[in-house]
Amino acid sequence: MKKSIVKAKLAKNEPVLITQLHLTDGSLFEMASLMGFDCLWMDLEHHTYSDETAANLMRAARVGMSDIIARPAKGEFMRMGRLLEAGANGILYPRCSTAEEAKEIVKWAKFAPQGERGFDGSSGDNPYRFMAAGEYVEAANKETFIIAQIEEPGAIDQAEAICAVEGIDGLMLGPADFSILAGIPGQVDHELVTAASETIAKAAADTGKHWGRTSTSFEKTKEYMDMGARLIFQGSDLMGLKAMLQKLQDDAAPLGFTFHD
Repeated sequence: MKKSIVKAKLAKNEPVLITQLHLTDGSLFEMASLMGFDCLWMDLEHHTYSDETAANLMRAARVGMSDIIARPAKGEFMRMGRLLEAGANGILYPRCSTAEEAKEIVKWAKFAPQGERGFDGSSGDNPYRFMAAGEYVEAANKETFIIAQIEEPGAIDQAEAICAVEGIDGLMLGPADFSILAGIPGQVDHELVTAASETIAKAAADTGKHWGRTSTSFEKTKEYMDMGARLIFQGSDLMGLKAMLQKLQDDAAPLGFTFHD
């Protein structure tokens, strides 16, 4: 079973860079993994592709070294298990509200005695029965990581209790959803969001765990790292592609080219 880069780096208190890939072309996951990114973020909470597509994208990423962190929707515990079986190294669980919900995440993401995850043993995670059952179960529990995402203003005061749950490796603030639910849509640098980051950072420090959030610039990333963040979710294929296309338009416009926007 593949050893997790994310868990290895966090164990040494090193920063982890996680970038998001939206497009479902396997060559993109293959290329990013070969480039050596720590972790690729696969979002199945919002995107419409199937578990089968997700498995094929994970398979493409296995030619390189990158971890895969997959985000199911809230409450999709059984799907979480299938994503792990397909080869996801970690789970980013959205809108975790309480410590009780965090315990459910661990229950379905870890094998006994840590949890009650169902056993297949013939999937890409094992991989394909190359490992004995006992060896695989032990390795999966050791190498699988779980990040609980806090996005609701009402869940902020539960941050420390959530983070303290055994099996939870860290917390992530979801600033976009948090800002919308707090009535300040899109204001991810608002004082309410900053205060939420500070509360989550303290919860992680108090429990000996890690925390992170999305970042829009490396100046912001430095701020978050100074606050103790080691899980940095930054950049995406769509953002990069859009920037490239916008630059192409900007460079072409002085020559008389026009665009129909």
